[in-house]
Amino acid sequence: MLRKKVGLLVAAAPLLLVGMMAGLKATYAAVPESQDPIKLALHEWTGQHISSYIAGEVLKKMGYNVEYVTAAYLPSATGLSDGNLTGSLEVWDNNLGEFFPKLMQEGKVENIGDLGLDAGEGWLYPKHVESMCPGLPAWEAFLNCADKFATAETLPNGRFLEYPADWGDRAAQLIKGEGLPFEPVPAGSEGALVAELKSAVQKKSPLVMMFWAPHWALSTTQTGWVSIPQDLLKKYSLEKPKVFKAVWPGTKSKWPVAYNFMKAFKVSNEIQEPLMDLVDNQGQDALTVTKKWVEDNQSHWQPMVDKAKMAN
Repeated sequence: MLRKKVGLLVAAAPLLLVGMMAGLKATYAAVPESQDPIKLALHEWTGQHISSYIAGEVLKKMGYNVEYVTAAYLPSATGLSDGNLTGSLEVWDNNLGEFFPKLMQEGKVENIGDLGLDAGEGWLYPKHVESMCPGLPAWEAFLNCADKFATAETLPNGRFLEYPADWGDRAAQLIKGEGLPFEPVPAGSEGALVAELKSAVQKKSPLVMMFWAPHWALSTTQTGWVSIPQDLLKKYSLEKPKVFKAVWPGTKSKWPVAYNFMKAFKVSNEIQEPLMDLVDNQGQDALTVTKKWVEDNQSHWQPMVDKAKMAN
């Protein structure tokens, strides 16, 4: 009798396997849950484009319709709240502006977790500036050298190159709030920031600017960071940032597997910086180099896809 039961189980095993596979196929066939496009925001810096393109190209491989939408960083929170944007996949928690905190608190924008970057931010200068301003990176030494950074437009104050206006003005708030002898001047774009850094290095001219990591320029240029006192870092939201992903709250119900994937999605400095270099330093197209990376690195993103499908 025991042998007979074992035989029946063995015979039934292929049927059980077929049934399980059919169930998996049915789950996979449900993706995409909607043909409506998942709209991923593209903001004003290359790293954010790379994060968005990697996620978007994988979502396309999963069967989703994906659109990339150019959107100003801080106002994009409104687009996420009303569904005109689906996701913003690189949001820095130390530069949220007016709308992100309010809309997240109201449940109109959802934080879906850490992106995985080891992020840094602060007041950057080319290393050669230390010979012009002995004592750098110390705070007091920096303030005593303000005149070294002055230009015809900012005299008697030093010139401070601030982020583009759409990114917020925390450095300018510190300068004005503490009455520092500097005049903040907003850059036009990420490209303008990098161009000024390159020019200062080439000409050995003075420069201090708001900047961040990860960034390819930091791997090709010797730089230093001004040692801003801890109390000022906290007061003006300049502490070490965390980078998270934000979505329209309706994403989970409309595209549950895509939502699970974006929640599981991670990218590191080691992934971003070489791709940034190809784009910003070597002039290649961001979407093209990212597509190639996705094709060559399925081992990185496939576990995230599998996790997303299992979670559903």
